[in-house]
Amino acid sequence: MSRLLEVRRLGLVPYSEALELQKRLVEARRADEIPDQLLLLQHPPVITLGVRTRNSRVNVVATPETLAAAGVEVFETGRGGDVTYHGPGQLVGYPIITLKPDRCDVHRYVRDVEEVMIRIAAAFGVEAGRVVGLTGIWVGNEKLGAIGVRIAKWITSHGFAFNVTTDLAHFQLIVPCGLAGKGVTSLEKLLGRRVLMREVEDAAAAAFIEVFDCSPANTAAPTGP
Repeated sequence: MSRLLEVRRLGLVPYSEALELQKRLVEARRADEIPDQLLLLQHPPVITLGVRTRNSRVNVVATPETLAAAGVEVFETGRGGDVTYHGPGQLVGYPIITLKPDRCDVHRYVRDVEEVMIRIAAAFGVEAGRVVGLTGIWVGNEKLGAIGVRIAKWITSHGFAFNVTTDLAHFQLIVPCGLAGKGVTSLEKLLGRRVLMREVEDAAAAAFIEVFDCSPANTAAPTGP
């Protein structure tokens, strides 16, 4: 069943503002005031703690002083998963969609979001895949895209983070997703060249429309390079 999807390209958005926007859109979607949404954006440097570790910062290895000096905020959030990093050069996708009536399966939803990221990578000639027992997408032993979702009454929020030109050094401030011994990579690192964010946004919108069988509700222009 094809569903209507509105893609919003928002540019650089502070994490706290994105949280509030998601809350408003979730309520609007629940009331059927808006169609399904896909927010594509970037965040200023921020470390977020999922429900698994929001009462513990054991996987944040940097001191508060180091984080402050680097201009990195820390937020406890309502998504699933462990600790992760967001920053400029990383494409964050927040789907605000209803899984009713035919997609009410949490595991399927997570796999579908992974499939979106796998197709984004493939659009640039990168073969990414899954690792048994873990979420996100991987190239070898390095994570290219992370997932942390929230589903309430079958309305989704939060979503995925795909490293495009991300400053990978900032991942050294944490144990990414609580997985010691695993690396992190980016599209730029894998390709050995600069990648334009608007091209990755294009690929993300196209992949999401394909995987979730959507019809685009708009043709919003890219927000920047």
